Amino acid sequence: MFISPMLLEEQEEPFDDDRYLFEPKIDGHRMIVSLMNGKVQMYTKHNNICTGQYPELFHVPVKPGCDVVLDGEVGYMNPDTGLFEFDTLLERFKQRKGPKILEGRLKWPVRYFVFDILHADGADVRGLPFVERMALLDDILTENEYYKKIIRVNGRGKVLFEAIQQLNLEGIVAKRKDSLYASGQTAGWMKIMNYQYENVPIVGYRKKHFALLGQVTDQPEGRIELAMPAVLRRSFHSTAKGMITGEDRNYIYMEPQIRACIRYRSKNKNGLPRAPEFVDLIIKAE
Repeated sequence: MFISPMLLEEQEEPFDDDRYLFEPKIDGHRMIVSLMNGKVQMYTKHNNICTGQYPELFHVPVKPGCDVVLDGEVGYMNPDTGLFEFDTLLERFKQRKGPKILEGRLKWPVRYFVFDILHADGADVRGLPFVERMALLDDILTENEYYKKIIRVNGRGKVLFEAIQQLNLEGIVAKRKDSLYASGQTAGWMKIMNYQYENVPIVGYRKKHFALLGQVTDQPEGRIELAMPAVLRRSFHSTAKGMITGEDRNYIYMEPQIRACIRYRSKNKNGLPRAPEFVDLIIKAE
């Protein structure tokens, strides 16, 4: 049974509030796990079946005979570094052939971090407050090597966020204790990301649908496009005018004398930031 998941609004700063429970944010992909009449099915948040990719998760450790629908995040944690590796998880997700899937299971076993229960024993429990769903989850689900309950901290988001920063993890999630489960984005759940920041040289800009061209590695593939607010474009163009070195069909190229501050969640194995966002323009005074 697939249920479209409840999504997160973004909050910029961590906070303390006794009306909330705070959880670490797992750097993986969202997954709904359904156990009905002894049959397990796994779904991405976009309702794509991914059951076959994760054979280590076929046994759902719930009370015997209990049908459930769980919400959580599947992730791979490198045992040597203690860090989540999204690239490795993506490789697992891409595999479709049996031998490759079994090889991945042995080399890079995933874990499913459960943070909600949506159905239990034939009953839809989404209308219960979050704290009541958590009590139900604690009663029904037993942790094992592959199924883990997410850690929850009562009211103290700032302390948890500091710990997340020290461990270089992705961020935290704030959930109202009285929140009901509703598909789509609601104000009851929020994410506070532990962004990484970096200043990158601007080596050009796109002509059509304007975007900066930043250089994040020395390699040709290390160029990223960054959307910039229109209000900054005038100052950028006036400064960049004397730095232009050439152009082609799509880009104007320039000397890397201007930098942009970007933020991102993490870097992939090639050293490229994942989902980089423009923060500010850095123009040195003459």
